[in-house]
Amino acid sequence: MQGLEVPESVLRAWRLEGASLAPLGSGLINRTWLVTAPPRRYVLQQLNPVFPGAINADIQVVTAHLRARGLVAPELLPAADGRLWLDDPAGAYRLMTHLDGESRDRLESPAEAREAGHLLARFHRALSDLKHEFRNQRLGVHDTERHLEVLRQALVDHAAHRDMAAIRPLATEILELAGALPRLPALPDRIVHGDPKINNLLFDPETGRAVCLIDLDTLGRMPLHLELGDAFRSWCNPKGEDSPRSAFALDLFSAAVQGYAAGATGWITPDEQDAIVAGTLTIYVELAARFCADALRESYFGWDATKFPSRSAHNQARAASQITAARALWDARGAAEEAVRRAFATG
Repeated sequence: MQGLEVPESVLRAWRLEGASLAPLGSGLINRTWLVTAPPRRYVLQQLNPVFPGAINADIQVVTAHLRARGLVAPELLPAADGRLWLDDPAGAYRLMTHLDGESRDRLESPAEAREAGHLLARFHRALSDLKHEFRNQRLGVHDTERHLEVLRQALVDHAAHRDMAAIRPLATEILELAGALPRLPALPDRIVHGDPKINNLLFDPETGRAVCLIDLDTLGRMPLHLELGDAFRSWCNPKGEDSPRSAFALDLFSAAVQGYAAGATGWITPDEQDAIVAGTLTIYVELAARFCADALRESYFGWDATKFPSRSAHNQARAASQITAARALWDARGAAEEAVRRAFATG
């Protein structure tokens, strides 16, 4: 086990005694290992306790549907006794097939953005005919007003926070931009990934093609413009969410929308197309509010102790990055809306 704190009972459950383990990926939510048992490799994960083990039943249904539609998707591998996951007080364990490909912490070119957009469109379209009642409902995940109210309350409840002098101006900026956001239309739910940030896509390192979406714990239903907003706010910030020099890259956005349009034209509705820019703005502000609130509450998001002295410091950086990129998109929103119109006119 090489001291990686995986109980022997977990490896025995999948008959992987003697396999070698190595940490995999840079995620701060689930604990992930690459398991090598020649000639095969697997991915072992321990879920963050916020995710019930039962979400694996949703993942099994969705990934089987994706593979039946010709998409690449990881496969959950049952333990020797047939269970898809092993419950544990610290988080359920599961084993999956290992898929070749590389994840990105940020996009580096419009070509990559176009690939990402096209893959996400194929993912959405492939799931459009799936009839499934999700066991993990994730209700209110993008209830923007609720997240803003949590921030307002955190400012009251944690008024004596050691970093309040830095956090209050940041919170004020977030709340001011929130007040200027356009009203989102009421649109039907679609089956979506739920967290399509850039490091949840795998790319073929030789061809540059986007291969598949991973980390499927957030599967569910929500309006499409919120899913796309979550994608584009991640993909189009080339400095990453921890950088104070964050930005909104219009060239990456235009390419990503072109890729999405190439796969979704004829399926996505005109109302959904028209809401993409407003949805992206909303997600930027919503996520900035969530990070800012946790900079005060210090209780929710994982944080990188190798780069930041505290959870609050990391979440201040994240909140500042999101609101800086939101401001950049706000200033460029006319050009972004024109990019959407062009993409779907030729898609």
